[in-house]
Amino acid sequence: MDALDASVPAISPSRPIGASVATFRALMGSGFRRWATYRQATIAGTFTNIVFGFLRCYVLLAVAAGAAGGTPGGYDARQLATFVWVGQGLLNVVGIWGWGDLADRIRTGDIVADLVRPVSPVTAYLAADLGRAAHALLTRVGPPVLVGALFFPLATPSRWQTVPLFAVSVLLAVIGSFACRYLVNATAYWLDDARGPLMFWTLGSGVLAGLYFPLRLLPDWLTVTLWVATPLPGLLQTPLDVLIERDQPALQAGLVALQAVWAAIMLALAHWVQRRAERRLVVQGG
Repeated sequence: MDALDASVPAISPSRPIGASVATFRALMGSGFRRWATYRQATIAGTFTNIVFGFLRCYVLLAVAAGAAGGTPGGYDARQLATFVWVGQGLLNVVGIWGWGDLADRIRTGDIVADLVRPVSPVTAYLAADLGRAAHALLTRVGPPVLVGALFFPLATPSRWQTVPLFAVSVLLAVIGSFACRYLVNATAYWLDDARGPLMFWTLGSGVLAGLYFPLRLLPDWLTVTLWVATPLPGLLQTPLDVLIERDQPALQAGLVALQAVWAAIMLALAHWVQRRAERRLVVQGG
């Protein structure tokens, strides 16, 4: 939210849709420019993702080599390698970790500046996060995928609908991830310090989102429960399964539809929590 222009028109039903779209685009551009300034961090983070990509890939390929039929969870070696390397690229696009801006502003009292702006905090932070995701898409996806393709055989889509469905799934993953992170940060309205919830989120989200291993390596009943009862598989597992065509087209579309439902639910919940917090907000240190 730093350096956002508070003079932009409000996003509201009472204003022309063109003004609201222009405001949203301006906020997205601000988020993109903010992350574009961290060039050294981008390079270092990409290198780290590549190193961990090798570790994850060799572990999962070893699991595949030792599994009956060589297809643990229904994945062959090419699909597992693609799952790992594209997942390493998408990690920063989806951005499940490392965001505590809202919690910090609540703790310091700077959140009051966000509340007097003409744009809802949830909408403003969402636009900025989409700008961040666009920057990561341009800078963080290509290198891990290229390195993975150089050292491992990767699976490529064989159905035309996979690519557009994957693009939609990634967008929904970004929105769902933002809503989850916003809710975790918003606990600071009641706790004053959200470091505990943020640490819990960091530890749990990677496992339950499918970052460390495909969730389909778990028992079927647990996998289905996680998919239906939580939004977390939609953050990484769903887009990656769509890309490697783990399922038939109908099930692919169904998983993306479920992902869209969870993204809408979590975003609506973020708006509701924000409204509740504003009613009882006590500014700390301001």
